Amino acid sequence: MNKAELVEAVAQSCCTKKEAQTAVDSVFDAIKGSLKKKDQVAISGFGTFKVKETKARTGRNPKTGESIQIPAKKKIAFRASKDLKALLN
Repeated sequence: MNKAELVEAVAQSCCTKKEAQTAVDSVFDAIKGSLKKKDQVAISGFGTFKVKETKARTGRNPKTGESIQIPAKKKIAFRASKDLKALLN
């Protein structure tokens, strides 16, 4: 399912397509805003999004074998809830 299909599914269950688009965009914007502030986003029955920071480290270029410095960065992690896992299995 992509974003357009999600908007269509929301529109079929509650409102017009334009209202559904606004609602979906608002939810995504709220999640992005919280993650940008490094806050955890927990959606009951679905899962938890959180920001993890990786440390800078030394890596190796596989083509040349040369050592390179890999900078620290932030990653988004998602952990599915028990209910979501149970639904899939």
